Parts: sequence; C-alpha cells; structure tokens
Amino acid sequence: MSTRPQAVSATHVENERTRVTEWRLVPGAETGAHVHEYDYVIVPITPGTFHIVDPDGTVRQFPLEPGRSYFRKAGVSHNVINDGSADIVFVEVELLQEG
Repeated sequence: MSTRPQAVSATHVENERTRVTEWRLVPGAETGAHVHEYDYVIVPITPGTFHIVDPDGTVRQFPLEPGRSYFRKAGVSHNVINDGSADIVFVEVELLQEG
C-alpha cells in the first residue's frame, strides 16, 4: 500500500461526448495505477516532470511544458507520480464514446 498523497481532481465539464478534469499533484503525489478507458488529451498548466510507472514496473520520466498538449489512445495503463518539488497541474480531456 502506498504512503504517497493522492492526486486531486476537479471535473470542469462532463457530457455525453467529453469529460474535462483538472488534476493537481503536490510534490510526492500519485494518481495510483489506472487504465484509461477513453482516448484523451493532456494539457499541462504548470511545468514539471512526471514519473510514469508502467504495469511491468518500468519507470519513465515525462517532461511537461505548459500549453504543449499530447494525445494518448484508450487502454494506457500506468501510475503517474510527481517526484518534483513543486505542484504539477494539468487538464485531461477525455473523448467519451457515444451510446
């Protein structure tokens, strides 16, 4: 069981086509292992570097640049950790399937 603080989320928009969530990770916080159910776009608000932990235990660093968005397909499985010294904030836009 992790002793890290948990990422905090606030949903800004949710309808039949999209869900827009703001995520905030204080230093040391993690999202917890999760699988993305939908295609999604990440829009960094603050700079920082994520540590991405894949299901097989592989750890990768992923730098964030404010305003430089990126897209991922559904099915991505990982834990996201802020091992930096400042808060990391980003917006996640999920592209929900209709019907």
